[in-house]
Amino acid sequence: MGFPSLLQAAIERTQLDRQVFGNRLYIWILALAFFFAVYFLLRLLRRVVETRAKKRAADWRSDWPTVVEKLAATTSGWFLLSVAAYLAARSIDFPLKGEANLRMIAKLALLIQSAQWAGVLVSFFAKRWIDRRAKSDPGSVALISILGYVGRALLWTVVVLLVLENLGVQVTALVTGLGIGGVAVALAAQNILGDLFASLSIVVDRPFLLGDFIVVGADMGTVEKIGLKTTRVRALSGEQISFPNSDLLQSRIRNTTRQFERRVVFNFSLALTTPPDRLVALSAKLRQIVERRERVRFDRAHFQSLTENGCRFEVVYFVTSPDFNLYMDIQQQINLDLLEHLNANGLSFATSLVAVQGDPKVDVKKAAAGASSAAADKPTEKA
Repeated sequence: MGFPSLLQAAIERTQLDRQVFGNRLYIWILALAFFFAVYFLLRLLRRVVETRAKKRAADWRSDWPTVVEKLAATTSGWFLLSVAAYLAARSIDFPLKGEANLRMIAKLALLIQSAQWAGVLVSFFAKRWIDRRAKSDPGSVALISILGYVGRALLWTVVVLLVLENLGVQVTALVTGLGIGGVAVALAAQNILGDLFASLSIVVDRPFLLGDFIVVGADMGTVEKIGLKTTRVRALSGEQISFPNSDLLQSRIRNTTRQFERRVVFNFSLALTTPPDRLVALSAKLRQIVERRERVRFDRAHFQSLTENGCRFEVVYFVTSPDFNLYMDIQQQINLDLLEHLNANGLSFATSLVAVQGDPKVDVKKAAAGASSAAADKPTEKA
């Protein structure tokens, strides 16, 4: 007696050939054994691929092992179960409807898993782009981040529609209903959508980038994050300020980071008793004081106007750097040199005179001279 005959006799003796749900019992047992074998083989394959890819990612300079590792780690267990069940069920005779349902489940599992894989790829390449361009092109960081969110949202929207279509839902009617509902939602959420589109405008137009120092009205600080709804700025005093993106687009933004030089204007007034020849000489002296500074371009120094309180001078120069601390250092040195020159030549700053009605007639020249000398003798207090 051959092996097939012995096998057939054993099956008949153990009643494994009896019909169970339209298939012989031993067929069900073989299909179940095949299911577990395929499932554990797929899990083992996923583990091997993930481990090998992680090891190669540490050794290679290429990013592809990292991509493979992430794809393997994202492969879910329920997807492996559905694949093993579908392959095992191929050997079983199902009713026509049951086979269609099985095929639909396998298709839905593949759609959802494909969406997960695609999401991993979008996130990975977006992060790689951000890491490579963060220093050379900071403006693209926010743009790629927003496009990554939008890409993943569109991807899952398509997957959900395909899943619903496979479940027998009329997608065309659903999309039409969603369009009408979307109009209502858009009207109800105008501010949120306005901030969303404003963020896209900021990212594309780039009035400022991450790390820029901006001034918006009375607020100022360093840009820390450009979000979908708000832009967050770290103020000089330490707190974080959140600006709605739509408000930023409607405001005048001063970006001091893009300032390539700083124009400085400062004024002072000398006493009315100052001789004219000293006023003429002072303009030339101011030019010398400013030009002896490094990284400074002199523009002008004039006896601007004659006021009731004194002789008003205006000095204009440029600091060829946007650094605020450098500007303050230069202005401090100019002030010190100017004060030294005025003290050395007996010149004094103007002081205000107050005339009270009913007082005896005041000699303006003597009063101004006395007030100027008193101001010169008075020690200067520190701020």
